[in-house]
Amino acid sequence: MPSITQQFQSSELSRSSQKVFEAASQEPVRITRRDGENLILMTEKEVERQETLFALAAQLVALSTRTLSDEDLVADMSLHFPWILTLKNQDKKACARDIINDSRASFSLGNPTIILGTLNAWHDTAQAVAADYPRISDYSQDIRLSAFERP
Repeated sequence: MPSITQQFQSSELSRSSQKVFEAASQEPVRITRRDGENLILMTEKEVERQETLFALAAQLVALSTRTLSDEDLVADMSLHFPWILTLKNQDKKACARDIINDSRASFSLGNPTIILGTLNAWHDTAQAVAADYPRISDYSQDIRLSAFERP
């Protein structure tokens, strides 16, 4: 998305909408509101350009990682997300593949919540591993079941 250089107050939409619309037809503009979240006004063509860019990004992510071995992918990922290094080897590989797959899904759908949820979940897992919390699988079946019995 291009940087937003012009800004208008929401009241200007009613007072001088022509000026705001002209600016928005050239580039996205920020509409500031005192009583709510700021808005971005842009043309439909700009939205389509951004959707095309996200679709292309998803394809490039897939292509750029297709030939990487799991070890190379983990090494590359850990440069950007060093917390991956706290995970066990099997989990490092699963984490790296989850990040790639969910990034592609987020880009293709234009929905960042998919990848953000994945990153947060793996980051939380890495923190738990670093804190040496035991895994649920480390407990015997009897202990896990008895933990949920009613008093």
